[in-house]
Amino acid sequence: MTDLRPNDERWMRRALALARRGEGLTRPNPPVGAVVVAGDRRVGEGFHRIAGGPHAEVIALLQAGKRARGATLYVTLEPCSTWGRTPPCTNAILTAGIRRVVVAARDPNPKHAGRGLRMLRQRGVQVDVGVCAAEGRDLIAPFHTLMLTGRPFVTLKLGMTLDGRIADRAGASRWITSPAARSAVQALRRRVDAILVGGATIRTDNPSLRPRPDAGRCPLRVVVTASGKLPPRCQVLRDAYADCTVVATTPAGARRLARAKTAAHIWTFPARGGEIALRALLQRRQASGGLAARAVGGRAADVRRAQIPRRRCAPRRGRRLEALRRAGLRAAKHGAHRPRSFDPDPAAPQASGTRGWKPRPRGVRPGAVPGSCLRPDTHRDRDYGGQDVGASP
Repeated sequence: MTDLRPNDERWMRRALALARRGEGLTRPNPPVGAVVVAGDRRVGEGFHRIAGGPHAEVIALLQAGKRARGATLYVTLEPCSTWGRTPPCTNAILTAGIRRVVVAARDPNPKHAGRGLRMLRQRGVQVDVGVCAAEGRDLIAPFHTLMLTGRPFVTLKLGMTLDGRIADRAGASRWITSPAARSAVQALRRRVDAILVGGATIRTDNPSLRPRPDAGRCPLRVVVTASGKLPPRCQVLRDAYADCTVVATTPAGARRLARAKTAAHIWTFPARGGEIALRALLQRRQASGGLAARAVGGRAADVRRAQIPRRRCAPRRGRRLEALRRAGLRAAKHGAHRPRSFDPDPAAPQASGTRGWKPRPRGVRPGAVPGSCLRPDTHRDRDYGGQDVGASP
């Protein structure tokens, strides 16, 4: 960044806000927003709405028209410089007569990184990079992960109590988190390309896994079940969006699911130790065009009863979460921590990675537990939305 001006952050934040409108709609492209400013006045703006459609820069330039000549273009991601389904944005920028381009983040694609910026500079356009850089990188985190690792960006969604429980033993705890936290979960569903759960979740709770409201988004619903045992009338197999469901199973499970006669897609994988290899599943998901996946792991309606001990067998606690942890496939976590605890019960379902926590002593104020880094906020939840926990190649 070479020439930061007083209103650069203001206009870039507007471009970032526009880009977020396209989250969940542009796969496999990243969300991008752009603003054209002339004489400190906004004369054009736009965001990428759908893959194959006009890019944000082109929409903003068309809106600005002749006023774009000599103006400044603010864009959240380095303009593309190669032909794809649409012409290069660098051509449109040069044709419009833009004098200065301000970019939040460089293109993470090794084949294109820096190329668009060099082309513009060679043609006399002033280019400044790094305004609201952190926000720009966060916006394209799924695309960045895909370009560098070849797999989708995985967000682990987890809700639990202060003592690490995701439910009581009897399954009577309907909600662990607050309405505000549950609303944030629905917003997360609208941003991702896929939602992944285990088969036990479907058998017990029969969730739709749809965003509410969906706002035009239709994330893929991925169910992992080595046995293929799913209720024939469950929502993910029978509702109007069944063709947006993928069941990852074994060849034996696929034969069982064939009897269901569903529009859902059946993907088969070899089982290792009775489990589906999640890395292989994510690689296949990436090949089908997905950038971001969300692994459900703790909200009552999603995994609560699925992890309650049945008969007298050993409890199945957080199997999908544990598998993600072992494979090193989490890129971020989005969680809500409720500052309350259930009565100590070693048989109660517990979140992966929290075994060994000591329950909060009775009478101790939430947030004052010795050694705890968790503090309640105004919604009585702790939100870890988007916290990086280390992407694995």
